[in-house]
Amino acid sequence: MKHKPAVETELKLRIPATGPYRPLLEALGFREVVPAQAEVSVLWDRNGELRAASSALRTRRFAGTVRLTWKGPKVPDAMLKIRPEHETGIEDGEAIEAILRALGYVPVMRMEKVRAVWERDELEACLDETPFGCYLELEGDPQAIRAAMEGLGLAPDRAEPRSYPELYEAHGLG
Repeated sequence: MKHKPAVETELKLRIPATGPYRPLLEALGFREVVPAQAEVSVLWDRNGELRAASSALRTRRFAGTVRLTWKGPKVPDAMLKIRPEHETGIEDGEAIEAILRALGYVPVMRMEKVRAVWERDELEACLDETPFGCYLELEGDPQAIRAAMEGLGLAPDRAEPRSYPELYEAHGLG
């Protein structure tokens, strides 16, 4: 996806392994833009303010980049995860962490996974390997998400409504 809108719309699906989904994504017109590699994300908060507001502030190191992301409260939806999001690239990861600390933020959770990113015009797909299983995330237009899910043969009961921070906590890793 070239431009990310200010509202993130995504669906996370539980899958048994990432390997079998590579050719399936290719058959649906996706191309791999970032091969599988380690990703480290850190959630930051200040006295629980962001969590209380159902928001999150994250630094992410992935594919040779550092990004800072703010996510707002989720919009109610039966299957999709929809929430406001603003993200930007950061030139110096240590500097942004020093700035966050100076503003009173502290790291509250560290999450690691292996992620590969696939794209086609209206959709991004991420194949994730976490300490507690494998997931396929589809992000973009809601109709395109549903069509891709169907094209991949994934039933709605594979949808995982919890965020990665919620899953890390549920598995005692938070």
